[in-house]
Amino acid sequence: MKKLLLISLFFFSFSSPKVQEKSAFKGGEWFKFDMSYSGWFKAGEATLRVNEKNYKGKSVYHVVGKGKTTGLINAFFKIRDRYESFIDVNTGLPYKFIRKINEGGHTKDIEIEFNQAQQKAIVHNKKRKKITTVATEQDVQDMMSAFYYLRNNYDTNTIMPGDVVELNMFFDEDNYGFKLKYLGRETIKVNVNGSRVKVKTLKFRPYVMAGRVFKEEESLTLWVSADKNKIPLKVQANLAVGSLRADLVAFKGLKHSFELEFD
Repeated sequence: MKKLLLISLFFFSFSSPKVQEKSAFKGGEWFKFDMSYSGWFKAGEATLRVNEKNYKGKSVYHVVGKGKTTGLINAFFKIRDRYESFIDVNTGLPYKFIRKINEGGHTKDIEIEFNQAQQKAIVHNKKRKKITTVATEQDVQDMMSAFYYLRNNYDTNTIMPGDVVELNMFFDEDNYGFKLKYLGRETIKVNVNGSRVKVKTLKFRPYVMAGRVFKEEESLTLWVSADKNKIPLKVQANLAVGSLRADLVAFKGLKHSFELEFD
């Protein structure tokens, strides 16, 4: 479940980008996702919330993502994860990233300060009481900020099936390249805010590492709304054993109207 939670936090990206005249979100936006294993029982839930704040004299979006196990699985393997990012309102680049997790007794407590001008990340591992400075790539994103940066800055009208985007990411103490392929458009049915609705979506496939968790490099599929909001709606992951799915079940605080067709 934790691998799906990590990926669901940044959800999507776009190639052949054009800067949008209007942003895709605003402070007060909130999403809730239900997670299920092999399509038949609920494994947990996750939320994403964004608020506008002041961070060291600069206007930022403060994004908080939380994930936890629920029900029967929670009795055997408890997960309580929290991720935060402080993102510059104008540039969309992160100043700070926080990862505080407890996954079945495995814990991490990490804070990262980004110096975008000097291309450095100061990593404070609170659990190990260790501070490390790591060189980063230009305009590097964390796993939370990337999701909002791409929603807010890229137009999806010109993308074509098969287009692939690459993005500089930084996680824990490592740089890595995030790649994602656009598959096309699809109308899907979802249950959100208590109603069964049809939504026009954009379908993507990120590249993941095949092995112990995922069956193959293209084991993950995700859908986002094909409108100005670019709402994350669904993630499907084929695992080495079984499958995991995340579905949007509730939202509020959208900046733009959300077009729905009731089933």
